[in-house]
Amino acid sequence: MRMWTGAVRTADRDVYVDYIERTGMAEYRSTPGNLDAWMLTRDRGDGTTEITTVSRWESLDSIKGFAGDDIERAVFYPEDDRYLVERDERVRHYEQRG
Repeated sequence: MRMWTGAVRTADRDVYVDYIERTGMAEYRSTPGNLDAWMLTRDRGDGTTEITTVSRWESLDSIKGFAGDDIERAVFYPEDDRYLVERDERVRHYEQRG
């Protein structure tokens, strides 16, 4: 499982979610070996909204098809700089149990 978290201004939340659905989430889902992917949002109450993407993969090699050889490096898209006020530069990977 691959997880990434960033934050946007709450006023930009819906536009950013739509943007990521068309870019990152679409790319996750079209990469061979991707099992599924979700985007989670959480309004923090301070004018920002946390965005977390979660994707499940058949293997670490499948993740390389999306992220390249350095699978810990986050993948960004051209408009991310416009919206993100915080971002993880590295992603987290987990093994799913049970």
